[in-house]
Amino acid sequence: MRIISQKIMDTQHLQEMATQVRRDIVRMVHKVQSGHPGGSLGCTDFLIALYFKAMDRKPGFDMNGTGEDIFFLSNGHISPVFYSVLARSGYFPVSELATFRHINSRLQGHPATHERLPGVRIASGSLGQGMSVACGAALAKKMNNDNHIVYSLHGDGELQEGQNWEAIMFAAHHKIDNLIATIDFNGQQIDGPTDRVMGLGSIKDKFEAFGWHVLEMEGHNMDTVIDGLAKAKAATGKGKPVCIVMHTVMGKGISFMEGTHEWHGSAPSDKQLEEALTQLPVTSLGDY
Repeated sequence: MRIISQKIMDTQHLQEMATQVRRDIVRMVHKVQSGHPGGSLGCTDFLIALYFKAMDRKPGFDMNGTGEDIFFLSNGHISPVFYSVLARSGYFPVSELATFRHINSRLQGHPATHERLPGVRIASGSLGQGMSVACGAALAKKMNNDNHIVYSLHGDGELQEGQNWEAIMFAAHHKIDNLIATIDFNGQQIDGPTDRVMGLGSIKDKFEAFGWHVLEMEGHNMDTVIDGLAKAKAATGKGKPVCIVMHTVMGKGISFMEGTHEWHGSAPSDKQLEEALTQLPVTSLGDY
């Protein structure tokens, strides 16, 4: 299957892709009245920039990811955006998005590996585990003299899980400097604002204290995201793992969903879907 070239996508086309992916997200979740649109909408621009610009990917899909950059989604509940980006970048047919969360579909609510969906290397959704997996994969690349990068994405509320901090300490101690971990810092989680549930303090200060190189970026300007990923890549290979603290808005792109935890895991009604799609113009890419 052909992977859309990362070289031909300028900012305008990437922004159009982001609009289309957001349309995919709300339509997928609405159809089955189940899923997680809020964080998916917030991470759309990042995943578009990652898959269409930043990552050095091979055509097709090799589970081992030898000789290419690889990505792990730790906050697996945002599977709608992950599936849409994978499909739109050529890993499986876009038409398969219509099977999201259906019985026997390869596109379950949280990504899984038993159906061998191209692009998915780990089952995720049990929060806090992705950092450990990313560390292991990055360390394996170093041991195999594979000079490619491991990328991962994590929720901010997910950092309340203690396993993260063991892995963060491990990565710094072993100088896993081919790892770029991005934190989706939207300040919201399933039960409310993160500051109310369990305050995170300064994520930047915490990662730096654990020995990481930390960057911050705004997550909804495509040029800014592309530039941030380029700076993170330039910081690899210098003895420290790299963290990007990415400031986003949950539900970005749909006015009534923005900035509230209420859309963490809620599906829009028919009327709300109509309103959402009005705010996300039809693109030349076309709906599935």
